[in-house]
Amino acid sequence: MRIGPAALADPQAVTFAQARALAADDDVRCVDGEVATAMRRAIDAAKEAGDTVGGTVEVIAHGVPPGLGSHVQWDRKLDGRLAQAMMSIPAIKAVGIGRGADVGALPGSRVHDEILLAPDGGSGTVPGIQRPTNSAGGLEGGVTNGEDVRVTAVMKPISTLMKPLRSVDLATMTESAAAIERSDVCAVPAAAVVGEAMVALVLANAVLEKFGGDTLAEIDAACRRFAASLHARLAPQPERA
Repeated sequence: MRIGPAALADPQAVTFAQARALAADDDVRCVDGEVATAMRRAIDAAKEAGDTVGGTVEVIAHGVPPGLGSHVQWDRKLDGRLAQAMMSIPAIKAVGIGRGADVGALPGSRVHDEILLAPDGGSGTVPGIQRPTNSAGGLEGGVTNGEDVRVTAVMKPISTLMKPLRSVDLATMTESAAAIERSDVCAVPAAAVVGEAMVALVLANAVLEKFGGDTLAEIDAACRRFAASLHARLAPQPERA
């Protein structure tokens, strides 16, 4: 989403299919070619200046069933558990769900996602329902709502600089420049890979809590039964003559 000053204009416009289509060896993991080039330039400029650069990553989970998590207990709210998992990654200083911090500057009419009938099956994993937007990032009240789960994490620049900042030598209690060590310039693309793993672990635990089972076959069968019950409850009914 962002490396230094180079950023996507509207991260919410990025689809799961676009993110999934990124090559495994993509160096900045950005879906927009022009922005990716700007990101590389930002990294090169920081390296030339003996500096480092941070940024923002987003993880998108597709096909997540509704109802994972809980609205009852604070420590079982799935958005809270995802935020904690992402914040546990070194150098991550902020986490957002869906539109994240942007919601603080927008009116409710532009933040809350409308719920519409969808005779064609819907856009998420809830039959008969579609949402034109996903500002909530797939989570409402601590529970998944069937839309893509979208989690962002903000990473600070690496602290080791080639032009060290001022510091103090604790042995002599005198002013001293910080030590110079070998360091990367930007670890944001690597943080995206770690973030993806953390989100997957949290969602996997939530799936086990809801569906149980000792084998993948049992879990899959429970998921299918749940999906069938949702379809029976919410799918559009044929009109009576």
